[in-house]
Amino acid sequence: MIRKVLIANRGEIAIRVARACRDYGARSVAVYADPDADALHVRAADEAWALEGTRPAETYLAIDKLLAIARKSGADAVHPGYGFLSERAEFAQAVLDAGLVWIGPRPETMAALGDKVAARAIALRVGAPLVAGTDGPVHGAEEAVAFAAAHGLPIAIKAAFGGGGRGLKVAWRMDEVAELYASAVREATAAFGRGECFIEQFLDRPRHIEAQILADRHGHVVVVGTRDCSLQRRNQKLVEEAPAPFLNDAQREAVCRAARDICAAAGYESVGTVEFLLGQGGQISFLEVNTRLQVEHPVTEETTGVDLVIEQLRVADGLPLSFTETPPARGHSIEFRINAEDPGRGYLPTPGRITRFDAPGGPGVRLETGVAQGSVVPGSFDSLMAKLIVTGATREQALARARRALSEFTIEGVASVLAFHRAVLQAPAFTAEQGFAVHTRWIETEMAATFEPAERPGPPAPAALRRSWIELDGKRMRLGLPADLALAAAGASQGQAPSPPAPAASQPGDVLAPLTGSLVRWHRAEGDAVRAGEVIATLEAMKMETAVAAPCAGRLAPIARAGALLQAGELMAKIDPSA
Repeated sequence: MIRKVLIANRGEIAIRVARACRDYGARSVAVYADPDADALHVRAADEAWALEGTRPAETYLAIDKLLAIARKSGADAVHPGYGFLSERAEFAQAVLDAGLVWIGPRPETMAALGDKVAARAIALRVGAPLVAGTDGPVHGAEEAVAFAAAHGLPIAIKAAFGGGGRGLKVAWRMDEVAELYASAVREATAAFGRGECFIEQFLDRPRHIEAQILADRHGHVVVVGTRDCSLQRRNQKLVEEAPAPFLNDAQREAVCRAARDICAAAGYESVGTVEFLLGQGGQISFLEVNTRLQVEHPVTEETTGVDLVIEQLRVADGLPLSFTETPPARGHSIEFRINAEDPGRGYLPTPGRITRFDAPGGPGVRLETGVAQGSVVPGSFDSLMAKLIVTGATREQALARARRALSEFTIEGVASVLAFHRAVLQAPAFTAEQGFAVHTRWIETEMAATFEPAERPGPPAPAALRRSWIELDGKRMRLGLPADLALAAAGASQGQAPSPPAPAASQPGDVLAPLTGSLVRWHRAEGDAVRAGEVIATLEAMKMETAVAAPCAGRLAPIARAGALLQAGELMAKIDPSA
């Protein structure tokens, strides 16, 4: 039986897994990057080990570091959570090769279904519904343009080895296909380590429907329930609910049958999610299989009574599922992702320190959070702070409880999407007063609400640790000091306290960073003539790319170099409007 689990993740999902381990009777081991040294997930586990680094590639994506910590801590199993390495077959295989238990599907199954082209082939073989797509990854922007010319627009450019909306771009015009292909490759490489992308037709204004799967080593493949995840922006989900509402019996049966058949054909084990698009005319198309636990899994748990993480642990231990038939749905549940993003500035990520975090409670309310008052939201990782899950006997009761819960929720210090969620609960398209009319592009194209930009946070806190060394009885040992203590000591040694940098004064033609993040590239060079509103640069923060537009027409004079880490409001370039 599993005794100690290394949780190869951070934030609220690491806490969720640690709690399930305790319920299951196993101990848990947390890992942390330097900015997470005092994060809640570090305190939630039975013990915690440093990954020594600040960025994903050197911390939560560093397989060698994770396995070394597993050995040092005595862990006998690894749970990947979601994101990071959770769908990387090579990580699963490395865990098994190290003699540890992998809490997830077999590596060969992950490889077959994680490769979206191979997954399409399995879906075709079992008769699942599909739109037209390329036979494999394309080899350049020219092939993407050729597919669009042959099949028509819009097209979806999708990372072949990823998920969660990263590396997914939708092209609506021929002149944007090449640049969106390049952007998808960059995002996929940054998020998943591989940049291959394939192309398929994109259903306009579809709903996003998914089926939760559980399977064991004893031949049981069970569809636990369905979900609707149509409220998205930048292909990232913001609201999810279970069971998927407003499906007719034939549609629900088609989704569940295809999900079960695909996973059975792949020899699936553990939890997984099969995703579909439902077109305006009722057309269903297989999208992908996520070979991991989903962010939105709590709504399925609340409406079925199934603890999906405990079932993962049971399957990894070789035990059968605790049930073998689809459990009856009980009530309705809605999840609201509470991201550190500013709806008033196009949902730009806003890392910083949380100065107030007052969470709701009461009947039907469940909160999964990775932060609290005083926590720092780093700019290096995902913007998700918490998940608010509200359940009622009916969808109407769940909506009423959600309005009450969101009215009680207060977050200060960083921007959040709370205002967006409150507005959604007043939108007839979502509440279905005149029919359920939301779709995956509804937020960007039809949502009527407008939002005031949040006050920009101050300069982000320094990294949580400053690393140095000490000598004890002649032995040199590495030491990590809390950053504020290290800075205070440095200031005291110089007779003064450190002061934050002064913000740049904005002048006409100044190009200011809209958020804290890394400058991926300049699209125009020194001296180029640019138009007002033209995209001149790309920033990356919290795993997502953001375009930077010229504030006016003129000659461009870049100041920041590609690869630089910029603070929100920092001067990136100047545009001379007289040139």
